[in-house]
Amino acid sequence: MSMTCNIDARGKRARFISGIAQLMAAFAIAALWAWPGGKWYAWGLVSLLTAGGAFTVFEARAGWCALRAMGIKTRI
Repeated sequence: MSMTCNIDARGKRARFISGIAQLMAAFAIAALWAWPGGKWYAWGLVSLLTAGGAFTVFEARAGWCALRAMGIKTRI
């Protein structure tokens, strides 16, 4: 599957903002809950948010949406 550009500037902006928000949430959860508590599920949530945020920022930078590449229509 080739990664051809399949989103416009609005979609790139929305994905970039969403990715940054996910990364900021991961940082906040790590600092306020996972680090002091040290529970495995807190670190699991931090890991999922970090991976999702990083992938979303990657999509924004590449101009490519995985859902659209699979044929799923998105609003933006």
